[in-house]
Amino acid sequence: MRFRIYKRKVLILTLVVAACGFVLWSSNGRQRKSDALAPPLLDAEPLRGAGHLAVSVGIRRVSNESAAPLVPAVPRPEVDNLTLRYRSLVYQLNFDQMLRNVDNDGTWSPGELVLVVQVHNRPEYLRLLIDSLRKAQGIHEVLVIFSHDFWSAEINNLISRVDFCPVLQVFFPFSIQLYPNEFPGSDPRDCPRDLKKNAALKLGCINAEYPDSFGHYREAKFSQTKHHWWWKLHFVWERVKVLQEYTGLILFLEEDHYVAPDFYHVFKKMWKLKQQECPGCDVLSLGTYTTIRSFYGIADKVDVKTWKSTEHNMGLALTRDAYQKLIECTDTFCTYDDYNWDWTLQYLTLACLPKIWKVLVPQAPRIFHAGDCGMHHKKTCRPSTQSAQIESLLNNNKQYLFPETLVIGEKFPMAAISPPRKNGGWGDIRDHELCKSYRRLQ
Repeated sequence: MRFRIYKRKVLILTLVVAACGFVLWSSNGRQRKSDALAPPLLDAEPLRGAGHLAVSVGIRRVSNESAAPLVPAVPRPEVDNLTLRYRSLVYQLNFDQMLRNVDNDGTWSPGELVLVVQVHNRPEYLRLLIDSLRKAQGIHEVLVIFSHDFWSAEINNLISRVDFCPVLQVFFPFSIQLYPNEFPGSDPRDCPRDLKKNAALKLGCINAEYPDSFGHYREAKFSQTKHHWWWKLHFVWERVKVLQEYTGLILFLEEDHYVAPDFYHVFKKMWKLKQQECPGCDVLSLGTYTTIRSFYGIADKVDVKTWKSTEHNMGLALTRDAYQKLIECTDTFCTYDDYNWDWTLQYLTLACLPKIWKVLVPQAPRIFHAGDCGMHHKKTCRPSTQSAQIESLLNNNKQYLFPETLVIGEKFPMAAISPPRKNGGWGDIRDHELCKSYRRLQ
């Protein structure tokens, strides 16, 4: 009898403990999801501008930009706990895909347009883009996906204040920040950028066999942008749950872009015009690099042109059909020796896609480039100056915004395009294989 009483007590105690544990786990899980994007999240934040997490003292790092001697016997650095926590967090957030500013009854679905913004680590520009989106008419109908390759409390705080449209944040899971001491970041055993191949082979650095077309070895900070763009393309079309049945367009922006108040209004009219009068147009582009001072006489006009990477890469809008054609060219995209995603796309239009892209583009752009610094510029950033110039242009042409109709101003004959000049920086076979794997990976 006493044994049965003890057994019953143990069973009851076990059930109570299990129930408490479940409640605690459940509440922690909800708290973790609700607080995941509200910094400070971890004990330490990565340094702004550093491009990587702090590494443990004693790990010797060799820059890929330096031709300093490299000791082949350097062991693979251990991954510090902070980096592992970031990797785990990124994986969980990409899996959870928490939508903000939408009803939580599971019935919400995106409308005619989805924006995808590629974000690195320039919050001063991202703030301006968000401000311009806030002023855009109809933005409450548009899902904005921010795709990050750098975890930052400052950036997360900026995006947490976006309350005017549905928002989703996703994170490139193979960034330099998440792999600071190994590929796809910079491995201490990698060959220095300017080392000659013969010297690299003698040295035994791990990518000695794979310099680019110009004899240089990879620089992770340049490789990352192309990786991020291609991963993001796959992820939004194939992994974002709310887009599984989506039949509209996705408009690709970057953190240093700036939109006009009528960009969505013009987009919808461009899409309708494309369907009615230019079914052969493959893509839309809402931005150009042409300098204009007045919208007079051109605000309601769009042109049909041959797509050029140097002219029509800003505000590129793709359909799912255009995406499907691109992924058929995965091998070509992932092995073409150019670290620029847009120059690589230009090569695809000549070497792999069924035909050269035809683009519909407004004569008066509705998306502008506010960035005067970045990977290719070493001068001081002046985001406020650039945005002030754009604001002045838009204010001075306010009466020409929101045209009632759009017309095709000119149909340029399809121009013969020479293959773009290679920029190199994409000769490493590891980049090729990782790039090809994104459709199979989360």
